[in-house]
Amino acid sequence: MVQPTFPSGAVAVFGGSGGIGQGVAEQFAKSGTDVAIFYRSKKDQAEAVAEKIRGVGRKASIHQVDVRDYDQIDRAVADAIAEHGRIHTVIWGAGPVVAQVPIADWSLEMFRASMEIEAFGFYQTSRIIIPHFRANGGGSFVHLGSAGHDWWPHLDGLSVVPKASNEALIKGIAKEEGPNEIRANSILVGVIDAGQFKVGQEAGYFDEQWESEVKKMLPLKRWGKPEDIGNAAVFFASDQGNYVTGQTISVAGGFGV
Repeated sequence: MVQPTFPSGAVAVFGGSGGIGQGVAEQFAKSGTDVAIFYRSKKDQAEAVAEKIRGVGRKASIHQVDVRDYDQIDRAVADAIAEHGRIHTVIWGAGPVVAQVPIADWSLEMFRASMEIEAFGFYQTSRIIIPHFRANGGGSFVHLGSAGHDWWPHLDGLSVVPKASNEALIKGIAKEEGPNEIRANSILVGVIDAGQFKVGQEAGYFDEQWESEVKKMLPLKRWGKPEDIGNAAVFFASDQGNYVTGQTISVAGGFGV
């Protein structure tokens, strides 16, 4: 297998302390690039991931940030650039753990939190990082979206709706910033045996009946792993995907087919 190659610098993984984000960060390190991990509250998990990355011979840094705060993002990104010299890719995996409730039962606070973290957070980060990409000959955005973009998943709207906003922004960035060698792509994430899924199991949202019904809709009768998302992200961010932009790939076991 040909090893992917990356520009100089590091990949910035927002949500890198979460269940999926950890796997994505580790997959980038194994594929040959340094990693800047952005986290909000899980410092111990972020540092544990950084240690694993250092263990495979790559440089890792951690950066605390609340992505609802523009100034915090600006400072954290500047710190990561100072640490690594350059950010060549932004992986957007930041997002709240959301309740599984019908649209009519969302509180305004629930919806606002999802939109502020996922949609506003991603736009603010894009606004800060695009000038850096332009000044360094290009860069890449990889958005971790939802397989619910293809087929509405019962009760998961608080996750799907803000990610759908980001799907549109990804295409806009790809079109407007392509002349600056900035690429933007999206991964529609299915049920991954980590992160939100684990939380939902513990909360009772995702019980045996739920799992059985969802697997009926999957051509592949199993859940995905964080490294499955990582492999797709590595493709988009590396030389292997250098002529790919404005595109979406579903890593969801065939959900929605």
